Amino acid sequence: MMSELRNLARSDVDKKIAGICGGFGKYTSIPSWLWRAVFLMGIFAGGFGVIAYVCLWICMPVEGKQNK
Repeated sequence: MMSELRNLARSDVDKKIAGICGGFGKYTSIPSWLWRAVFLMGIFAGGFGVIAYVCLWICMPVEGKQNK
């Protein structure tokens, strides 16, 4: 499972702010616009979306700049 997570990275092409949703869209079968809607709903549901997005922004490597 950990080897599969190594492919998860922020997108440097499909991004609006940091590329988090674009990275999830590339990693999963869910499109990036739907991930953006999920994070947006999380913002309105007590601010969870902001906290999660910032944590992922800090933790996720940028696509193409991952340590292999």
